[in-house]
Amino acid sequence: MVMAKSCYASSPPHLQIHQHLSQHQHRNLLLPHKYPTSSSSSTRLHQNQNHISLPTQYRLLRRPNFILNALHSDPPHQGNERRYDYEQWDSLTSKFSGAANLPFLLLQMPQILLNARNLIAGNNTALFAIPWLGMLTSLLGNLSLLSYFAKKREKEAMVVQTLGVISTYVVIVQLALAESMPLPYFLATSVVVVSGLFLNFMNYFGLLNAGIWRFWEDFITVGGLSVLPQIMWSTFVPYLPNSILPGTISFVIAVLAVTMARTGKLSEKGVKFVGGISGWTATLLFMWMPVSQMWTNFLNPENMKGLSAFSMLLAMLGNGLMLPRALFIRDFMWFTGSSWATIFYGYGNLACLFLLNIISKEFFLAATVALVSWIGVAFWRDSVVHGYSSPLASLRDLVFGSQV
Repeated sequence: MVMAKSCYASSPPHLQIHQHLSQHQHRNLLLPHKYPTSSSSSTRLHQNQNHISLPTQYRLLRRPNFILNALHSDPPHQGNERRYDYEQWDSLTSKFSGAANLPFLLLQMPQILLNARNLIAGNNTALFAIPWLGMLTSLLGNLSLLSYFAKKREKEAMVVQTLGVISTYVVIVQLALAESMPLPYFLATSVVVVSGLFLNFMNYFGLLNAGIWRFWEDFITVGGLSVLPQIMWSTFVPYLPNSILPGTISFVIAVLAVTMARTGKLSEKGVKFVGGISGWTATLLFMWMPVSQMWTNFLNPENMKGLSAFSMLLAMLGNGLMLPRALFIRDFMWFTGSSWATIFYGYGNLACLFLLNIISKEFFLAATVALVSWIGVAFWRDSVVHGYSSPLASLRDLVFGSQV
């Protein structure tokens, strides 16, 4: 602090701190035990007509000796600027995450409209080209991630997943009307969708019994862990024999793990691991989608002509908009899933289209520059608001946790 150095240049450091604190001996500098929950709350300390404003987001103050450091390091206006930048970036990343609804809605809407036209025209057989099992898998993934973000109280991400659940369910309804999806499976799916949406939003608003919520978490854990290995296996059929053995084995393991966690047979670390399975299986389901698409492209390159470059661009844009928020709140699972879908599903398919001369060089270069610039800005801005000298520090925090 420039002023502090000019006032106490002749005194030892520990006396400088004592002299500064003595000038404010009637002020209470005790920090609260709980972090403020909103950016508008602040702690103000008064003496006569002067006051000291303590930062509202104490999660930024990772060192317990923050106040002593602040007295002789950064000037007050620098601390205020950093706090303002942090809160502003917090707000912007939330808005980016919410804006992802638009490209995801545009991504699904053409399929819904096409299905509707075919149903009205009586061309039900056209809907048999859409695999209902794949749509069901996507729906389960959306529901699992909705529960994950509801528990973390990430409102914008919840809206994205809710939109995914509803839009996918609309397609499933169309498949059922075309008799492409068996009626018993459709009825069971409908019950799961309605129950899942109801339970998630009841839990978000604090109106749900804890026991009911645990049962729902166990249900999506078993469901997700059962579906994931089966989908991965089925991708490589007929190079692998057609079998339900992977799904059956994983179902038994999932039930056993959940039962042991609920009956106290696992350690605290084991219970925490089981609790995080549903989120990771949902993320891995979405991460497997580009792998399946790439495998299909490899086996049948001619099919790439039927792939919409605009749809792939929307997929890249929608997932990319959520990257800054996932990085900002240090959610490694969310960041992994979004970055994988952005790079391998959206951008990866654009690269395939470019290599097959289906899209122009200018289109591909523009998408490349936009993606690299967006990721670069996200890491740079995150490092600035956290006071780091390098974006690599933000990446370190994301993967290994905070080191300071």
